[in-house]
Amino acid sequence: MTKKVCVGAADLKEGELRGVEVDKRMILLARDAGRVHALDNWCNHAGCLLSGGRLEQNLVICPCHEVGFELATGRVATSPRLCDDQQRFAAEEQDGQIWVELPDDP
Repeated sequence: MTKKVCVGAADLKEGELRGVEVDKRMILLARDAGRVHALDNWCNHAGCLLSGGRLEQNLVICPCHEVGFELATGRVATSPRLCDDQQRFAAEEQDGQIWVELPDDP
């Protein structure tokens, strides 16, 4: 696993969903209750960008089919039979930056 910088910590506001490209991956960053979360931005069901969705409590809601994924785990929370869990990445704030841990390319 390799840690990659995505954005400055001050650039991600509370309640914001932001899509960023890191090493040719589309990553969703979200700040909820002061914590930063990172998920695969492409919804595994409909292929929509989750960054175009909305936050409801601790869930990101897909803009295409209204399924909610838990920010902290990527687990599908609202319609478990409809799609799979969303890939989650470890994210942390350090030295004024947001870092996401991505798998190394094979």
